[in-house]
Amino acid sequence: MKSFRLDLNSIERVKGFVSVISNFSGYFDLVSGRYVVDAKSIMGIFSMDLSKHVELRILETNEKISEIENSIAPYLWKEA
Repeated sequence: MKSFRLDLNSIERVKGFVSVISNFSGYFDLVSGRYVVDAKSIMGIFSMDLSKHVELRILETNEKISEIENSIAPYLWKEA
């Protein structure tokens, strides 16, 4: 399992992220506290508290992790 911290604090960022991650096959979860949703589910993501970072967990995929990481780079959490 590989994980990344994401910043999805706007509707545009959520829509863009879902569009990108949906291009990859496999199982991807978003985690915020004790809540876990399918990272490809826009409705699931909007049910989360997006004022804080969320964690993307790549559970299973045949894709190269580096390709996924490059694709989601605009959504990665940047420390202040």
